[in-house]
Amino acid sequence: MPTRDMILETLARVALPGGGTLVGRDLVRALVVDGDAVRFVIEAESPEAAKELEPVRAAAEAAVRALPGVGRVSVAMTAHGPAPKAPAGEPPSLKIGRHPTAGPATVPGVRRIIAVGSGKGGVGKSTVAANLAVALAREGWKVGLVDADIHGPSQARMMGVTKRPSSPDGKVMIPPVAHGVRMISLGLMLSEDEAVIWRGPMLMGALQQLMTQVAWGDLDALIVDMPPGTGDVQMTLCQKFDVTGAIVVSTPQDVALLDARKALRAFETLKTPVLGLIENMSTFICPKCGHEEHIFGDGGVRREAERLGLPFLGSLPIAVEVRLAGDGGVPVAATDSPNGEAYRRIAHGLIETLR
Repeated sequence: MPTRDMILETLARVALPGGGTLVGRDLVRALVVDGDAVRFVIEAESPEAAKELEPVRAAAEAAVRALPGVGRVSVAMTAHGPAPKAPAGEPPSLKIGRHPTAGPATVPGVRRIIAVGSGKGGVGKSTVAANLAVALAREGWKVGLVDADIHGPSQARMMGVTKRPSSPDGKVMIPPVAHGVRMISLGLMLSEDEAVIWRGPMLMGALQQLMTQVAWGDLDALIVDMPPGTGDVQMTLCQKFDVTGAIVVSTPQDVALLDARKALRAFETLKTPVLGLIENMSTFICPKCGHEEHIFGDGGVRREAERLGLPFLGSLPIAVEVRLAGDGGVPVAATDSPNGEAYRRIAHGLIETLR
């Protein structure tokens, strides 16, 4: 049967018009080998470049199809290059934290808004949001990520972004791109040890600015990493924007599930559809002896989803690699590590559901 290394070795021999190869120029995304079926995405810098690369796409498909054991090949072309560039050296002059504007707000170019929430802190919601955004991008979607945890922004660190966003006109920010995802966070505009001491109206205003005063471009999904709980930010997002649905993250333990139920009830009250539940820190496998331990309980979130008639999107392990990857600014879903496979399965299932 074909292997991932075999496919990449073949694609490394497919030349590009301007020099280099598909692999050498890092244009191959979302490579999946499933039995005799192979599928991957070629990511071009722009729609114009994608048109010019059509012969390369055809050559790559033919080269992979000719490999022993390959039965089916699917090669998609996408144009998901960096966001528009602003003049260098111009920091944004936006005053983040203004009072919210009246009336419903729209996010131009964004097809879907997906909120990732939890009833309590410490369940890995931000880790799930970052890895889900990256996994969706690797599946071929154009994805944005908003760090709406205003008091505790962490996405800048998890996504490995340190550059302050620029603003060519002082009104709209240009989002940095990391691991194929356009992202924005208040953490990019503050020092890591600076506290945000804001009350409700300023929180609500900051969220609206992070959503609407950013040049997102054309996105298939905008992932919103919510703060824990059921407060002002949750109400503002669900009441001021057309949210496609929410994903609730919880650990299996009873205490976490108590708060997860409150988050689910809040989304129900706000008339926001729940796309499903994710069980994080589901199991721990000792890297030395292979022993599996359910530290926080076993299957509690799956049973809760079944009880409520909601989709169960998947279980995620607790692993040192996931923590190290987040601290290092390279989400595990951006790598080919086996620990990233669970995120890729959830992303694939979500895409199938939302099509």
